[in-house]
Order: sequence, then structure tokens, then C-alpha cells
Amino acid sequence: MTDGSATRLWLMRAGFVALGMAIIFFQLLPLETIPRRFTGPDLLLAFTLAWAVRRPDYVPVLSIAAVALTADFLLQRPPGLWAAILVLVTGTVKKRSTGLRDQTFAVEWLNISFAIIAVTLVYRLVQTLLIIPQAPLGLASIQMMMTIVTYPLVAAITVLGFGIQSVQPGEAETFGSRS
Repeated sequence: MTDGSATRLWLMRAGFVALGMAIIFFQLLPLETIPRRFTGPDLLLAFTLAWAVRRPDYVPVLSIAAVALTADFLLQRPPGLWAAILVLVTGTVKKRSTGLRDQTFAVEWLNISFAIIAVTLVYRLVQTLLIIPQAPLGLASIQMMMTIVTYPLVAAITVLGFGIQSVQPGEAETFGSRS
């Protein structure tokens, strides 16, 4: 690996952490003082999955865990639960990324949609089993659907804004089998 590609690798890893922290920062801004009946997409989940499916080496497990755990603490969620689920689903997406490389975007979107649905269901199931207070089912469903619908925009921003293209067959050998 050349110095330029090593530098780009570490810059993109730092960029993922910075993006995650920016998303958390904007979620913490007090834009409304009354509870909402509508919620937006989970951009941290969408960007993490978009980066993991395109360049698994840009989102190492420790970075995902650190950003998600920080989000758990700052957003007052059960500490470590969302982070653990996100790490597990991202690992699954990373394993499938090689097979998705030659597929159309619709197949990628379908796979990511199933991952988002699984994350939401597992998160709610664990909260129910542990008797942890949770958001209403309708609100969680809206957020899940908004995340699925927003994924193509997130993927476009990932490719066009950050320049993160899918790993090509020749590049996979250059980077080795890192994740």
C-alpha cells in the first residue's frame, strides 16, 4: 500500500468519526421545545451502512462502536444497546458487501432495508424484554421508514459528496482483508 492510499484510508476513517459526531451534534440542538409526532431518519445508521457497504475498510469496528456508544450516552439511550446492534449489523453488511459489488443499487437498497428493519426490531425486542421505556411503536416505525426512504440520498451523498466508491476487484487485493 502506498503512502497516499494509507493517508486516504486514515483520513476517511477520521472523516467517518467526524461525520458521526456532526450528526450527533445536530441531533442535540434544541430546535423544538414540544414533543414531535413525526421523526426524521436515523442518519447515523444510514451513513454507517452506506460506508460499510461501499468501503468496509473505512469504517472499522472500533470507530463504529465509539461513535454509536457516544450517541447512546448523549442521546440518553440504554448505554451500549444500540452500539452493539449497530456493530453486529454493520459486520453483516461488510460480509455481504463483496457480493453486492456486482449488483444493482436496487439490490443494495433492499439488503440495507432489511438490515434497517432488523436493527429496529431487535432494538425494540431487547427493550421490551428488559422492560426499558421506549418510544411509541408508530414513532419508531416512522423513523425506520424514513431511514429506508432516505438511504438513496445518503448513498448519493456518500458517493458524490465524500467520493466513496465501491471497492473494485483490483482494489480489494491492494487493501487486503481488513474490516
